[in-house]
Amino acid sequence: MGAQVAGGPADAPASKPSRAGRDLRAAILVGVGLGAVIIASLLTVKETFIAIVAAAVAVSTWEIATAFKKAGINVAFWPALIGGQAILWLSWPLERAGMMTAFVVTVLVCMIWRFRGGSDGYLRDLSASVFTVAYVPLFAAFAAMLVVPDDGVGRVFAFIVGVVLSDVGGYAAGVFLGKHPMAPTISPKKSWEGFAGSLTAGVVGGAITVSTLLDGQWWQGALFGAALVVTATAGDLVESLIKRDLGIKDMGTLLPGHGGLMDRMDSLLPSAVASWLLLHLFVP
Repeated sequence: MGAQVAGGPADAPASKPSRAGRDLRAAILVGVGLGAVIIASLLTVKETFIAIVAAAVAVSTWEIATAFKKAGINVAFWPALIGGQAILWLSWPLERAGMMTAFVVTVLVCMIWRFRGGSDGYLRDLSASVFTVAYVPLFAAFAAMLVVPDDGVGRVFAFIVGVVLSDVGGYAAGVFLGKHPMAPTISPKKSWEGFAGSLTAGVVGGAITVSTLLDGQWWQGALFGAALVVTATAGDLVESLIKRDLGIKDMGTLLPGHGGLMDRMDSLLPSAVASWLLLHLFVP
């Protein structure tokens, strides 16, 4: 569910590519379907949003562990999977205390789990395991914590809308106006014009959602939207770097027009952290 901001989507081949290189019809259908599931959860029993995040975390953990394994790096999969679920679910009743306790325990288990592989590649595999646990479930726990307060539905909507608008704004501006590459060695299709489109859409969307859904100030919403554009862009570029380092195109093939679920989560994960921090500050 990660946004492809700043001028285009991930570097994935598609059966019917658009000008930016993705199967646009499939991408839209999948995006609408995922959005409908999230909206339905928020408008019925909001806590079911946590279950959706937990399922996404499980699938994404499997995808990233599989991608590492293809490159000869062994993630401690079961500790990462089970510990990741503990991180997420304990963030609901216990918030940061539960989340961080589960994270630390998971890291310790990963350290011990890798004993059976001996010293060869120990630091490499352990680093990948800790990175996986931090990058996926720990970051995702901030999205789960967004829904806990009384105005949690509005917080999640502001978060999701901000990332989606960043994606749409960047995609449109990048396709039609993109001329100046933003990071040509990392993601050649991303442009500064696309980033400007993301920033414009994100700032406007943030100002509207924070002021109307959360009774915040419009300028707080504008800062919130800008921060999400930056974190979404950074998250997308980070995953592009990871995939280039591993020599793969996508993290998986689960979502037509998108790649793997992790290819959609890349910008949502850091943006969830930024959303929780800023909304905790602006509308406590």
